[in-house]
This record gives sequence, C-alpha cells and structure tokens, in this order.
Amino acid sequence: MDSYFGNAVMKLALKADPEEHRVALFVLLLCACIVIGHLLEKSRWINESVTAIFIGLLTGTLILLTTKGRNSRILVFSEELFFIYVLPPIIFNAGFQVKKKQFFRNFLMIMLFGAVGTVISFFIISLGSLHLFKNFDIGFLDVGDYFALGAILSATDSVCTLQVLNQDETPLLYSLVFGEGVVNDATSVVLFKAIQRFDLSHITSSNGIQLLGNFFYLFFTSTLLGVIVGLSSAYIIKKLYFGRHSTDREVALMILMPYLSYMTAELCYLSGILTMFFCGIVMSHYTWHNVTESSRVTTKHTFATFSFVSETFIFLYVGMDALDIEKWKVVGQRPWTSAGVSLILLGLVLVARAAFVFPLSFISNLTRKSQTDKIGFKQQVTIWWAGLMRGAVSVALAYNQFTRSGHTQLQGNAIMITSTITIVLITNVVFGLLTKPIVRYMLSLHDRQIDGIILADSPLKSLNDPLLPGVEDTESDVGGSDIPRPTSLRMLLTTPTHSVHYYWRMFDDRYMRPVFGGRGFVSFIPGSPTEKYIH
Repeated sequence: MDSYFGNAVMKLALKADPEEHRVALFVLLLCACIVIGHLLEKSRWINESVTAIFIGLLTGTLILLTTKGRNSRILVFSEELFFIYVLPPIIFNAGFQVKKKQFFRNFLMIMLFGAVGTVISFFIISLGSLHLFKNFDIGFLDVGDYFALGAILSATDSVCTLQVLNQDETPLLYSLVFGEGVVNDATSVVLFKAIQRFDLSHITSSNGIQLLGNFFYLFFTSTLLGVIVGLSSAYIIKKLYFGRHSTDREVALMILMPYLSYMTAELCYLSGILTMFFCGIVMSHYTWHNVTESSRVTTKHTFATFSFVSETFIFLYVGMDALDIEKWKVVGQRPWTSAGVSLILLGLVLVARAAFVFPLSFISNLTRKSQTDKIGFKQQVTIWWAGLMRGAVSVALAYNQFTRSGHTQLQGNAIMITSTITIVLITNVVFGLLTKPIVRYMLSLHDRQIDGIILADSPLKSLNDPLLPGVEDTESDVGGSDIPRPTSLRMLLTTPTHSVHYYWRMFDDRYMRPVFGGRGFVSFIPGSPTEKYIH
C-alpha cells in the first residue's frame, strides 16, 4: 500500500505530468488537512496551521524520496496565485468579521499597537539585521532588501492565540489581539509597498521624508478606495432590491465587489490588502444588513470558508517548500551562516515585539483611570506572545521580495527566503504548540465541557451566533446606545474615543444609514426569502 501511494505521489509530482495531476494531489492534501485538523480539534496542543505544516513537511519528504532528491513540491510558487487568489479572501474576511463595537471602542489602543508598534518593530528588525549581518558572508543584498525584510517579519499572525481566548471572558484582550493583528497586516503591506517604490541605496533626509509621505499616501488613499467601494455596494443592493428577485445576484455582488476593490487598488498602485480590509468593514456595517436573511447566512459562511481554505493552502505550501532542494543546495554551501541568520532574525523578532508592547501598554495605562480598562502585566505578556507567530502575509511578501525574476539561486536571496520559512515554521510549530498552555496559564482560562466533549473557546463562535434564530448581532454597530454624550471640552479630551463614538453614531444614524442602509434602516421587502437557517 505504501509503495503504491509512493508511486502515485511520484507520478503526480513529476514535472512531466499534466498540471491537472498536481492540482488534484494538492486538493487531496487540502482535504486531508481539514479532516485531520478536525480529528485533532480536541487536542490541547495542535492547531490547524501546525497540522497543515506537518502534512506539508511529510508530503515534501515523501516526494523527495520518490523523486530521488529532484523535487519536494507539487506546485511551483506563483506571485499571481498568492496575491490575486490566495491573500484577498484572508484579508477581506478579517475586515468583514471585525467586531466593530469593540474594535472602535478600543480604536486608539489598537492603532497604537497595530500601526505605531508595527513601525517600531519594522525599524528594529531592519536596522538590526543591516548592522548584524555585516559579519556574515550572505551574498549581495542592498539596503532595500533589509528594509523589506523588516516589513516582512513585522507582519504577525495571532490566529493561534485567538483560538484560545474567550471574547466573553476577556473582551478587552480579545479586541486588542484581533484588532492589532488586522491593522498590523495592513501596515506591514503598506510599508513593504512604500519601500519597493524607492531606491534606498543612498538614504538621505529627503528620501526618508518621501518614504514617510508615500506611506501615509498609500494608507489613506487605499482606505478611502475601500470605503468608497463598500458604500457603493451598499447603495446598489439597497436601491435595486436584488433579494426580491434572486438571492444569487446579491450574493454574487457581495463576493465580486470586494475583489473589484482589490484589483482596482492594484491597478492604481495602491495597497489592495488595505483597500479590501476596509471594504470588508464597511460592507459588514451597511451592505450585509441590506441583503435577505438567507444571503446573510450564505455570505458569512462563504467568506469564512474562502479564508480558511486560503490559509490552509499557504501553510501546506510552506511545509513542502521548506524542503525545496534548489534553495537548500545554495544555502548548504554555508549551512552555519544560514542557521546564524535565522537565529538572529528570530531574536530580533522577539526583541522588536517586546520593545513596543510593554512601553506602549505603559503609556496606554497612564491615560486610563479605570482598573478594568488597564492592561495588566499578564495581559501584556499574552499580547507579546500573540504577535510572535508569522503567517500568510509574511510568506507571501517574502516570496515576492526574494524570488523576483527567478533569482532564488542567488545566495543572499536563498538565505533570506529559507530563513523566513524557518522562522514561520519555528513560530507556528514550536510557539504554536505552546500557545494554548501558556495563555491559559497566564489568564487562568479553562476549556468548556459539554456532554463529556472538551471544546476550546473559538473566535469563530461569533460567526454562528448572529445566524441563529432570536440571536442578535450585538457587534453590528460601531457605537452602542450606552455611550454617554460629552458634556464638556474636558470630557472630549479625556475620553476622545467615547466622544467620537457618540458623534459618529449621531452622524451615522442621521445621514449615512438612511442612504446606504444598515441595521434597522432597511424596510422589509415583500416577496423576499425570510427563512432562518440553523447551523
């Protein structure tokens, strides 16, 4: 049986075979990741990303053995595949699933960690690697490569920690970890794109100002484009009453409009990832409430499924690509150099994370009077740990930077891509395995037990709750009815977030929702499907 499976894998993996064979095998592996991940769901240690990486490593090893060391992958990396088809569903779902009430209630803290913290981490990793790698003979890398490396390794993946946290028990911590994660990805990508636009071989003060200006230009224009497309989708669906005639049309429009925003941003040389993220936030606030109930169920699960499959695809590919024989032949000429580079980068990631989490938490605590709103030391450690993992965005940016024009044979590029993959493997496998016991110990969390089955608190709980009959989506509104009205200038200055919430809620209810729809502002459409789905 083993020899039969090995021969089948060898036939499917050979480049001489049709492309359909390799795609079929990869789809089979994706199914295996889902099934095995489900079986290991009760495990205290294993999560789905680790499962996909292990299956990728096992498959890569098997292909190496059956092809006698000629190949370890089924599919060859394609920049178009990653950036046009794989990354967009992940980013859009992150924005679409944002719990807006908590997100905007802690908006200043989230931006402090997600934007300012990412920039601090970026400079520490970039300048640290630029200074420390002078003693290593790693081949030719220009200054732009080091700054790109800083942007690549500043992108975090907090999914492992979110799978452990319970939003009801630790709402502030969950909101900070989730919010920082999505803002961090967007900031890292904008930094990466801003760096690629400039020649950093000769850094001057004018170049620095231009880089900073380009960063803010990309950030705000990309955000504005995402908001415009999101509002356009809400207005079109609200005015044309698609649900009266066909729910398929409104579902199709909700899927295509975000993708249109992404491709438009890329055509305009903006950040498609940032555009799609804010398009997701706007569509979940307005557009989602304009469609029929059955379409809400469909779109929620469709977006989550696309994101889940895309993330599994990336981690599976990383597991196989970690054994890529071509890159290791180049790196193998100086194995200790590659190992030293990986360890230094891992150390810089740990230090850079701590360099902004604890100081920014201290600054944030100074502005908060209530003890319940302050970030305790154990919560700070949890936030630090949550951002140590590297995921899909780091992998995609690394391939984009160090495999351009097919120059993976260059020693410097080969070392950088293998070091990035090594860090992704270490942080997801080693740190990922330790996440559940460490976070539960730090926060004294416990698994919920129902009928003898242990259930880890999952962030996807919020996906299903609003879809059940009688359960309202309490997070749908950016503001809440309990937000006090600012009574003085002092209150406006001391509690700016609550004050902004109050005035935004007034503006939203008076001007935005009557035009673009939203919860409570869409009248019943006669003849539209109203059936409720229970999952």
